Amino acid sequence: MFFNMKRLRLLISLPATVLAIGTAGFMMLEKLPFLDALYFTIVTISTVGYGDIHPTNTASKIFGIILIVIGIGTFLTIVTNTTQLLVQRGQDRLRRQRLNMIIGVFFTEAGNQLLQLFTEFDSQIDDIRKDFVVENSWAEIDFTRLKKKVRDYEFTIDAKLIELEVLCNFLKEKGDLLLRELENPDLIENESFTELLWAVVHLRDELMSRKSLRNLPETDLAHLANDAKRAYSNLVGQWLDYLQYLKRRYPYLFSLALRTNPFTQSPSAIVR
Repeated sequence: MFFNMKRLRLLISLPATVLAIGTAGFMMLEKLPFLDALYFTIVTISTVGYGDIHPTNTASKIFGIILIVIGIGTFLTIVTNTTQLLVQRGQDRLRRQRLNMIIGVFFTEAGNQLLQLFTEFDSQIDDIRKDFVVENSWAEIDFTRLKKKVRDYEFTIDAKLIELEVLCNFLKEKGDLLLRELENPDLIENESFTELLWAVVHLRDELMSRKSLRNLPETDLAHLANDAKRAYSNLVGQWLDYLQYLKRRYPYLFSLALRTNPFTQSPSAIVR
């Protein structure tokens, strides 16, 4: 995006620069006032040639030839780059749409269930559960307010509440999904979602690396709880971003997301 804006500013400045050079040149070479020199420059660059004005000396003729070449080159550059920017903008929009579809598949097949599991392991969840009851009437400011609150919230995973075998079996079943998502080249467009996937994959690998998840020492339980906490906090942030996107673009999917909100006590897709 930054590169595109830089190119756009350059394209806008090119014709202005050529006009400024041409106007200054004809003012000096032809002793013309500003407006006449500007008119002379535009007529020369556009190759209109009305015949009402023309170079009166050799220097002006040479300058006019150079200005025509530069003007044509500038015009072709603008046309070419504008076309490229429009094509690239369309491709970027398609990539963002594909990425949001990937994120949607993740939450449908794993994310919502995983988030519901994490809330069961969070001993402080009742303190904030009501804040995550997203309503259909929410506007951008409501999502912004909740995101700020989430950034200030210290997510916790209680090592005494966490059901390691349940969590391990769930993540083991979702191994193929996680692998497919990580292999998708569109992930480069969303660093936060990539971080989430890596946090979940790391937690899965940690759990599967142990021969048994029973009778683990407290130090190891604390380590696993911290890994789960990392995935939990990343998951909540991405979930909010995804809901905000659905609210903005796909209200019918947003409605389903509200009914299956993992922060509610008994989420259900059934319309009541």
